[in-house]
Amino acid sequence: MSTRPSALRLPLAPGSPAPPRRHRLNPPLVAGGALVATLVALALGAPLLAPYDPTAVDPAGRLTPPGGSHLLGTDRLGRDVASRVLHGGRVAMAVGATAVLIGAGAGVPLGLVAGYRGGTLDSLVMRVMDGLLAFPALLLAVMTIAALGPGHVQAMVAIGIVLIPIFARLSRAQALAVRHQEFVLAARALGAPEGRIVARHVLPNIAGPLVIQGTVAFSGAVLAEASLSYLGLGTQPPTPSWGGMLQEARDVLFIAWWMAIWPGVAVAAAVLGFNLLGDGLRDLLDPRLRGGAGQ
Repeated sequence: MSTRPSALRLPLAPGSPAPPRRHRLNPPLVAGGALVATLVALALGAPLLAPYDPTAVDPAGRLTPPGGSHLLGTDRLGRDVASRVLHGGRVAMAVGATAVLIGAGAGVPLGLVAGYRGGTLDSLVMRVMDGLLAFPALLLAVMTIAALGPGHVQAMVAIGIVLIPIFARLSRAQALAVRHQEFVLAARALGAPEGRIVARHVLPNIAGPLVIQGTVAFSGAVLAEASLSYLGLGTQPPTPSWGGMLQEARDVLFIAWWMAIWPGVAVAAAVLGFNLLGDGLRDLLDPRLRGGAGQ
């Protein structure tokens, strides 16, 4: 029976450098990182890049089609759409970042403590998280804003509360998987305090999945802020927001299509960018998916 000959691997001469490893290209990470970096740069540079004041009203120039001095057109009040999209990006990025910080800042410690300690504390924390997850995310955010009042600050808090059980459950599951590992048992045998073990040994070893979840949660927070603003519960006029711009375009969609197209494209680009970034980070940080990178 014949066999296919394998490639010959000659031994390296003493002192010769090892051949370079070939790394597999990570298209989602590259595309997502580039898209996110572009959106963040545009949001940060909005005061310098915006050609007009986003709240300046010009009745004589209302519903001007794209082109000329208004690259993306104007809305029903004559406000420049390009300027409003740029400044709306600042609101979206601020709400997304703050909501993720609230969700991770509260959810990760709760999940870590519950997963590491176990027992009654674990059951109590998880039942509270299950109670929050029993509500649809948007409904829970609407209920929170109904109690706090409309506004973009309230939207940050509401979306952050929605994200708490997501981070708590993920960090608990990861802590359960790590707490019986050898390095944790060794630190415990040496008499290290539990707080030090969690902070120095458990948390760094579960940071990868939490970072990935953070990027995915960011995209969800941007979409949730746009949804709340569309419903009139998020960012309030005249402050520009992508969801508010979509709501304003609803009544003139067939005569001023550009009012809906550009904020819609911005929302889609933000959600796509952060999701691609999360997929790319997962491929980069997961050793099971990374194993073939050097082959």
